[in-house]
Amino acid sequence: MKIAFIGGGNMATALIAGLVKDGASTTQVHVVDRNPEALERLAALYGATTAGAIDAAVGAADVIVLAVKPQQMRDVAAELAPRLTQGPLVLSIAAGIRGADLSRWLGGHGAIVRAMPNTPALIGMGITALVALPGVRGDQRAAADSVLRAVGQTVWLDDEALIDPVTAVSGSGPAYVFYFLEAMQAAAGEMGLSAEQGRQLALATFAGATELAAASDESLELLRQRVTSKGGTTHAAISSMETAGVKAAIVDAMKAAAARGRELGDELGSA
Repeated sequence: MKIAFIGGGNMATALIAGLVKDGASTTQVHVVDRNPEALERLAALYGATTAGAIDAAVGAADVIVLAVKPQQMRDVAAELAPRLTQGPLVLSIAAGIRGADLSRWLGGHGAIVRAMPNTPALIGMGITALVALPGVRGDQRAAADSVLRAVGQTVWLDDEALIDPVTAVSGSGPAYVFYFLEAMQAAAGEMGLSAEQGRQLALATFAGATELAAASDESLELLRQRVTSKGGTTHAAISSMETAGVKAAIVDAMKAAAARGRELGDELGSA
């Protein structure tokens, strides 16, 4: 399977690293980017062939991964469209760009999969939601899954409209975790612990709690209750958060992220 990446940024780099680790030959990977330094780095690290503009190697690929910013997608699609004569799978990892708009920009090309990965893919711990347009064959769906499984778990959706909620939950989700960790470290500092001690305690607690939840069949609510003895220290903390409306604020924040994803689709797909 020949794979061409348009865009050589962090997520493309993570995917290429994962594919090579999984056994992909360096001759299978081609990268297009306008940044010569990015191309040099990817060629040196992974042996990928490179180009500064969309070329014949892109047209010969079985899978073309669009790893550019949403605002760049329309121009990239216009440049790519004449190269799609062999009917490759186009795999988009851009937030907000709807499949129908991308298909229109690509001259009616129908073999499109939208994917929403997240940044833990950089260490092979990502999770990606994918949705296939009707023009995607079974083997192309499997190819898309194999590309994203190289950097973590995959979840397939039946409705493209769910990509925006996924963006809010897992796509943007790492930032929420970092935000909470920041708060834990700050609180530790205010109570006399060093910055490094606060960071170590917060990171280990988050990682351990997540692993415990993943290993348990019990609900998240029950796991929380097991740590929260009435009248104890944890109960005091949870009660304070409830009074401050922390849970409701998190829910509202994630709904705002999903709404922004829909707005991006409207704004960028209107032309």
